[in-house]
Formats: sequence, structure tokens, C-alpha cells
Amino acid sequence: MLDIKNIRTHSNEMVEALSKRGIDARHIMDNILALDEQRRNTQTKLDQTLASLNSISKDIGILFRENKTEEANALKKQTGDLKEDIKTLQDQLQALEKQVLEQIIELPNTPHQLVKAGKTAEDNEQVKIWGTPRPFDESLKPHWEIAETHNIIDFEMGAKVSGSGFPFYVGKGARLQRALINMFLDHNTKAGYVEYQAPLLVNEASGYGTGQLPDKEGQMYHITEDNLYAIPTAEVPLTNIYRNTIVDGEKLPIRLTGYTPCFRREAGSHGKDVRGLNRLHQFDKVEIVCIDKPERSYARLEEMVAHVEVLLQQLELPYRILRLCGGDMGFTSAMTYDFEVYSAAQKRWLEVSSVSNFETFQANRLQLRFRGEDKKTQFCHTLNGSSLALPRIVACLLENAQTENDVELPKALQTYTGFARFSDS
Repeated sequence: MLDIKNIRTHSNEMVEALSKRGIDARHIMDNILALDEQRRNTQTKLDQTLASLNSISKDIGILFRENKTEEANALKKQTGDLKEDIKTLQDQLQALEKQVLEQIIELPNTPHQLVKAGKTAEDNEQVKIWGTPRPFDESLKPHWEIAETHNIIDFEMGAKVSGSGFPFYVGKGARLQRALINMFLDHNTKAGYVEYQAPLLVNEASGYGTGQLPDKEGQMYHITEDNLYAIPTAEVPLTNIYRNTIVDGEKLPIRLTGYTPCFRREAGSHGKDVRGLNRLHQFDKVEIVCIDKPERSYARLEEMVAHVEVLLQQLELPYRILRLCGGDMGFTSAMTYDFEVYSAAQKRWLEVSSVSNFETFQANRLQLRFRGEDKKTQFCHTLNGSSLALPRIVACLLENAQTENDVELPKALQTYTGFARFSDS
């Protein structure tokens, strides 16, 4: 959530930054500033009325002590009017605060100055490419055919039991999932991330804190009877550990990691882009989260990007890194790097990870602050990244490492799977 103090002093700069997302925020900014002015004027009147009531109450006490009962009772009538005024002003203030908040939460985060303007993925900026994509030939099979041949993923069984987008992983397919999760967690914990096993359901306050609500409410599975939401990513429970918290600045950065299943409705998704593992309603993902001071957060972002790169290199998957344009970034992000792995059989790049800096956007919603050496508090910066999401990693492993009759797994992964190929006994 954008900070009202920054809106007051930097509204023009914010409007310009939001234009990178293709958003004309001038009108809503003006509305926010007008409502905020009313709110502050109402607060001033309320403070003045409370001060008058307090002063008169003291005078009444003095008059009663001096046995000036008639004068004291006359003043008491004034306090009744003041109390009614106070109630009215408090109601007005509460309504204005609600209106200001409702306007602010509709605005996404302002992009960092390095983020380019743009509307779609075609406008994203490629900053790095690693490895040589495997050239396409007619013998290459898509991962859903390989999975069926080796009986490692059963999409039809998943559709029978739950619906499309909920596959079963079978035998060595299940072992591959477990191996990847362990490999990713080991990589993260060795780098200083503390592992958590997080809840898979969160309350509304948690969804609001990290920005999924109200922005992505329609994409989340909602258990209405208990008003709980199935998590779309471990970012939500992990970051909310520090909701309504003031942390010691000396203990920053805070690094967290966790594996969870993730649940997304993916409403409106259709066509070839959702076939097989390309887009699922339930999938496994290992997440990294970092909380740090503002002056260090962009160095931390580059550190997290380099951290994810090592995993993809160990998996021997050719990838590219994109810095997303304003219009392709998530609602809460100030800067996002996407990792895409080339799928030889599908002849296209598949997103496998996003690493983002949210600056103070989430921290403001979370009320997550740190106390510096001067004992003053300020909002932290929060960051997170996929390290990694499994479905498309598995898809690219199957497609890029396929041989004539099998799949040769990368050596770094064989340590975790206990087998090098699916035909191994």
C-alpha cells in the first residue's frame, strides 16, 4: 500500500511512475489528497473540541470545589453539546479514514526508476541469457507425452479425483518432486535462509497484508464458512510472520524459506499455455523471503537473483532473465525479475521464477517496521522469490534432457533422486 505521507509530498512523481504501468492515477491521487485534507481538518476540529471539553471539565471541578454549584451546572450543559459534537466528528473522521484507505488500496505499487514503461510481456527487458537452448527437431516430445510414456504423471487420474489442473505424480515422478524440493531447500538453507513449514490456509488479514487481497481475491480459493484462504504462495504466511511487528534493525536482514503446495484458481486460463504442467491449480513451490532496510534492499534483490541462477545452472537448464516492464509487474512489486527456461519441445520460453522487491508496499499494509540506532522506527522493505516453482521446471527437465527413449537427469539432481534416468531399476 502506498504511504499517505509520500502521496502528500510526492503525488506528481507517483503519478508519473504509475504511468509506466499504463495507469493514469491523477484523478485518484487528487481524490485521495482532497479526502485527506478533509480528514486532517476534521482531526483538527476534533482535537480542538476535545481540548475545550477537557478545559471546561477542569473548570467545572474547580467551581464545585468552590461551592459555585449553579455556575458549575451551567457549564455542564455545555459539555453535553461538546460531547455530541465529538461523537459527530469521530464518526466523520472514521468515515473519511475509510474512504482514504479504500482509494489508496486500489493503487498498485509505484515502479522503480529502472523499470521501463510497457503494457505486455513483449515490452520486458532481457538482462541476461545463460546456456544454449536445445534446437528443436521433430523427435522431441512435450513433457505430457514423456510423462505418459514413463507413467510418472497422471493428468487423467487427477482430473477424475479433483478436476483439471490437479495432477497425480506417480512412482519416480513423485520421487522427482521430493528430490527437487529437498535440493531447493538445501540450497536455500546453506545460504542462510531459515526453513519454515507454514500453514496452507491464511486469514483475511494475512491476504491483505501481502497484497493478495483485494487485488487477487478472484484467483484465490476461499473457504467461506471459516473465512480462510488457500495460499497462492508461501510468501503469504512467511511474510505475515512479521505482521504488526517492530524488529531490531541490528537483526536485519531476515531470510526465510519454505516449501508449500500452492493453490490458484487461474480463472480464464485456457489453450495450449495451460496444457500439462504449464498452468495448474495446485503445484509445489519453494519460496525465499527477505526483510531488510531500505538502503540495502536493491543489493539484496540482486543477491536473490544470483541465488536462483545457481539452481538453474545446477539443473543445466538454459534460461534468460527479464526485468519486467511496468504493465507486466504484479500489483505489489516495485521491481521484478522473471526467470524463463527454454522448452525445446514446445519451442518457447516458460516462466519458472519471479524475484521481486516490494519496497515498503507490503510493510505498510503489514505494519512491519524496524527500529534503527536512533531508536526511531521506519518501514522495512520486503522481497521474495520462487526458488523454485516445480511444474515448469519438471516440464523443462523432461523436454530438454530427453534422449531417444529416456530422460537423463542432471548430475546435481541425481544425488537427490537416487536414479539418473526413469528407466533405471
